[in-house]
Amino acid sequence: MNCQVRRSVFTTRDPAEGVAVLDEVFAIRDVHMDRESRFCMDLSATAVGPVSYERVRLMGSSTTGRTDGAGLLRVCHVTQGAVSAISAGDRFPRTGPFLFPQRTYTSWWEDIEAMTVAVDPAAAEAHARGLLGDETFRLAFAGSRPVSAAMSRYWLGTVTHLGRNLLADDEALASPLLRAELTRSLTTALLHTFPGSFLDRSQALPGQPRAAPAGLRRAVAYIDEHVTEDIGLAEIAAAAGMSVRGLQAAFRRELDTTPTAHLRAARLDAAHRDLVAADPSTGVTVEAVAARWGFTHRGRFAAAYRDRYGRAPAVTLRT
Repeated sequence: MNCQVRRSVFTTRDPAEGVAVLDEVFAIRDVHMDRESRFCMDLSATAVGPVSYERVRLMGSSTTGRTDGAGLLRVCHVTQGAVSAISAGDRFPRTGPFLFPQRTYTSWWEDIEAMTVAVDPAAAEAHARGLLGDETFRLAFAGSRPVSAAMSRYWLGTVTHLGRNLLADDEALASPLLRAELTRSLTTALLHTFPGSFLDRSQALPGQPRAAPAGLRRAVAYIDEHVTEDIGLAEIAAAAGMSVRGLQAAFRRELDTTPTAHLRAARLDAAHRDLVAADPSTGVTVEAVAARWGFTHRGRFAAAYRDRYGRAPAVTLRT
């Protein structure tokens, strides 16, 4: 398995072992439970770079624990039972998705099933700085609830796709581009779903003046030359000598697209060339080619391919 992908599975009916795992995985300490009652824990976890995804089932009597949430970005979605968190007198009763407080809090749960996603705060802040084009930006979240029902659905859709279609696929995760895109898409969803300094700053940015066509040409050339690499808005803007917002405005104005859409189109063209050149008798698959070029969703890749080339990618591979 790729060294950047780490998996673990744990099952126990021993409360002491369960408490140790809660401390190790979720940093939950000072756990109190009825030792005489039944207890069962099932936990599966996958970590890819700065992102971790956990599914946990905790059955037993009501349990409390204390967590220091400082420096931790973890979102929870409870699918059975309920979790309640209390911090500095504020209560955070949630079924999810909700962002745990970034300070010390006490939580309570009983007979729960949940999925959690954690993102390294430094990686999230670096991504936010790239999107805003501001290396001095400081990321801080101001609330636990999603900013709207639509963004709650967006977050859950992103996480569900991550869990169902990507994290179980070792062949897909072997692609550095796909791993980078996974981190980027999840972090982008986090920044836009929960209230905080990123949303405040991005909504307050003033309009940008018209960029010179030369900057746009530099951006396009950079994308074409680095299509195989893990690049994003920040790198493209730097190569063009423009701000991120100015770069986006220039692409919309001059090319009626976005820098990331242009990058995806360049990678789609590269995937098309690979499919044309491939020999299916050697075991090459559409999924493998798509993953090589950073496409994380088979259905979306097929739809984009069909829109651009007028046929399914599998037809190109077999032709």
